Amino acid sequence: MKKTVLIVHAQPEPTSLTRHLVNIGVETLERQGHKVLLSNLYGMNWKATFDEHDFPSRLDPSRLGFIAESEHAYGNGLQTADVEVEQEKILAADAVILQFPLWWFGMPAILKGWVDRVFAYGLAYGFKKAGNKYRYGDGALKGKRAMLSVMIGGPEKDYSPRGINGPLEQLLFPITHGTLFFPGMGVLPTHAVYGTGSITAEGVAAAEEGWRLRLEGLFNDAPIPFRSQNGGDYPDAHVLDSHVAVGQSGLLAHIASGQLAPRSAETVPQSVDIGA
Repeated sequence: MKKTVLIVHAQPEPTSLTRHLVNIGVETLERQGHKVLLSNLYGMNWKATFDEHDFPSRLDPSRLGFIAESEHAYGNGLQTADVEVEQEKILAADAVILQFPLWWFGMPAILKGWVDRVFAYGLAYGFKKAGNKYRYGDGALKGKRAMLSVMIGGPEKDYSPRGINGPLEQLLFPITHGTLFFPGMGVLPTHAVYGTGSITAEGVAAAEEGWRLRLEGLFNDAPIPFRSQNGGDYPDAHVLDSHVAVGQSGLLAHIASGQLAPRSAETVPQSVDIGA
């Protein structure tokens, strides 16, 4: 069945591996019969800062309250045109892919700014004007799928369970759980390509093939089993019940399987003229 996929990518260099895999993704998804929407944030010269300029018709000109102004702007059709276009893309999409190089253990600022500005009150939070009733598994984006595609300069062992940088999916938890699962999307395990700082032509070919294979399962692979707020594990909608994840705390307690691992594409470290 034909689906619509939104790819939001953040890498300014056209010859980078990120941009190369964006192209591979478009080709692969269209060959499968899907429609692809693109948001090239650097190419769009996307405004990354979330500030007073996002609210041209203020509810309260005397003080900038982001939640109140976001609710007012979204609910009354008073947002800036660039934000409205991106929201239309999200609402039209059956799956959203965020594709980016890992910069300082997170996404580039321009992509964070896309989230800050586009994930408005009434859309990504405050759904149905019900406060936090619809979050973590519920919300306006429930039923959609999401996935991160991340290019990582360092070796995979640095991001292993005992690696010096920390496990990759735990580093990305604020994005997978806090940004994508929060408004209801089913989030697939992250697709990671390691060693991009010194990748060979052979490694690029492996990354291409790995990405094609992942995209084949975009609408079939099981999402990360994050515990939903309204599924019974959080009786007060804040804290896990005492009989749930006994003896566990921290990030992994909020995953039904107690495990969180990315899926990676094999790379071979040697130099080639292609960046992350």
